[in-house]
Amino acid sequence: MTAPRTGLDGVVVVLYQPQNLINVAAVIRAMKNMGLSRLRCVQPAEWDPWRIEGIAHRSHDIVASTEMFESLEEAVGDCVRVVAASGRSRMGNRNYTRPHEVAPRLLRATEDGPVALVFGREDQGLANEQLDLCDAVAVIPTSPSYTSLNLAQAFLVFAYELFRAAQASGVTEAEAFPVGRRPSEAATREDLERAFGALEEAMHRIRFFKGTRSPESVLRTLRTVLARTELDRREANLFAALGFETRHFVDRLEAASRDEETKESAPG
Repeated sequence: MTAPRTGLDGVVVVLYQPQNLINVAAVIRAMKNMGLSRLRCVQPAEWDPWRIEGIAHRSHDIVASTEMFESLEEAVGDCVRVVAASGRSRMGNRNYTRPHEVAPRLLRATEDGPVALVFGREDQGLANEQLDLCDAVAVIPTSPSYTSLNLAQAFLVFAYELFRAAQASGVTEAEAFPVGRRPSEAATREDLERAFGALEEAMHRIRFFKGTRSPESVLRTLRTVLARTELDRREANLFAALGFETRHFVDRLEAASRDEETKESAPG
């Protein structure tokens, strides 16, 4: 007996009468991005696996497993919870919610069976007859001056919220942030003081503390700013090197200037 699918695997994406193949492919691509794998289509205007996979690369698994239905009632018949996605509220008294609110509830409901997230056709959305088959209507908040979202945009908002909810519940993990090739341990106090000392000496050498600039005030500000960054040892050493190299550069300039003055003062 096959184990019931829960979490993201228990979420069924239902496209009701999608009209544009490009939009369908964009939805499938977003499904891959956000860990969703179950797609059902109700009377799609066109369905061409070869073209879809050309737009949504490496999506053969979703395309091949997509289920086709003649009615929305059939497509959601086995689902324990059905939520319609809408770009606007209707006049009817329905259970309205937001994507971020309904996402965790949908995921919890997968413990009892599959749940469905339903999207209507691009030009008409979902009529009342289709909304009557849904337990709630999730509305994406948008600017009142321009509320229209295309199918792929709307779907990605919902898919992202589902993925975030799955992360929060520990069901899935997102790709980790990239780590530098040579991660370093945290800087010690000795590392930091070495860097601050080198920077202070460099600022003295370039006559930074002229006029009303107080070395004590400037250095304290510098310490405060760098403390917020929680430098690692490699970064602290970089600041120290900046100070040392500045001093050496000034030394070379002064030495070159003295040599030039010696040449000019030497008897011809």
